[in-house]
Amino acid sequence: MVHVAFLIDPVATLNLKKDSTLAMVRAALRRGWRVSCFGQADFAWRNDTPRAVLRELILDAGFLEALDPERAPAQWYGLGAPEEVDFSTVDLVMMRKDPPFDMEYIYATYFLEHVKARGTPVVNDPRSLRDCNEKFFATWFPECTPPLVIARRAEPLLDFHAEHGDVVFKPLDGMGGTNIFRARPDDPNLRVIIENLTELGRRQIMAQRYLPEIVEGDKRILVIDGEPVEYALARIPQQGESRGNLAAGGAGVGRPLTDRDRYIAGRVGPELKRRGILFAGIDVIGDYLTEINVTCPTCVRELDAQFSLDIGGMLMDRLAERFALR
Repeated sequence: MVHVAFLIDPVATLNLKKDSTLAMVRAALRRGWRVSCFGQADFAWRNDTPRAVLRELILDAGFLEALDPERAPAQWYGLGAPEEVDFSTVDLVMMRKDPPFDMEYIYATYFLEHVKARGTPVVNDPRSLRDCNEKFFATWFPECTPPLVIARRAEPLLDFHAEHGDVVFKPLDGMGGTNIFRARPDDPNLRVIIENLTELGRRQIMAQRYLPEIVEGDKRILVIDGEPVEYALARIPQQGESRGNLAAGGAGVGRPLTDRDRYIAGRVGPELKRRGILFAGIDVIGDYLTEINVTCPTCVRELDAQFSLDIGGMLMDRLAERFALR
């Protein structure tokens, strides 16, 4: 039996309505695979081997069928007895730990790199998780991105604002739309924004030209093994907001990919595949690539619901083929 281990946050904390990892767990269970879960705290290095405490994960039958929170009982999942194992007993590891991307996350990738070196596939590739900062990675595709600058000194950031007038400033390690600021022409808080985000010149940040197309949505395009899913989720900001992130209150509306979306996915997808990033979310505003999410991309459940898809199943099918999982 195929055994898949998911590195995730505590199961009880997962969002029953939206969590994308649950769609992947369901897809694996529907294939008759054994699913285990563990957290960052469960790693240990013993006898020159990466090990972890795994617990088998079982979903309630009704919830498993439809992933419908309304049909989920109070105890919608079950966990088996903890067992410390080396990863030779596992056929595939899915790294689905939510950020923050802190040192504990980095340490987890060190463990997982050893796991991969010993023959167990890890999705996404642990080295690429470290290398591909979700905002900086987009700079490898300048033909797809809006004008931008990355700096910690105030001068290039101020110069960029003077040139473009309406600019979005954001930290390189942010998530969910936190600490994203829009500075319009003659914004009296411009220097304060830069001082705070750079911590007075101690941290690199990104500035991008503001894209007015954000009112039509910040599109999340999911990419499986280099190929885009046929629909994107446009995350439309609330009135008076310039952030479309669902965590910031944006509304998710599914849309077919445009020709420009396909062009961007066609540029980014092969590089993702080359780096072993087999499940990613690329973010597009208007005609421009703004971010490439590789750590724990979401929006699976929303697209599944709106277009009767099974993206988790599509992913598991591709991984089964790629890694000869039987």
